[in-house]
Amino acid sequence: MACKTTSKSVASKALRDGRTSATTKSIAGSALSQRQPKHTYKKK
Repeated sequence: MACKTTSKSVASKALRDGRTSATTKSIAGSALSQRQPKHTYKKK
């Protein structure tokens, strides 16, 4: 079974669109908050 994720661009568009329901915006926000960071920083 393949792991599916919501892309950043799709989630961002859903949050900005005025026609999007509150449920969809909630899901998009959740998807963005759970995304892996693009860069990892090492502590010195």
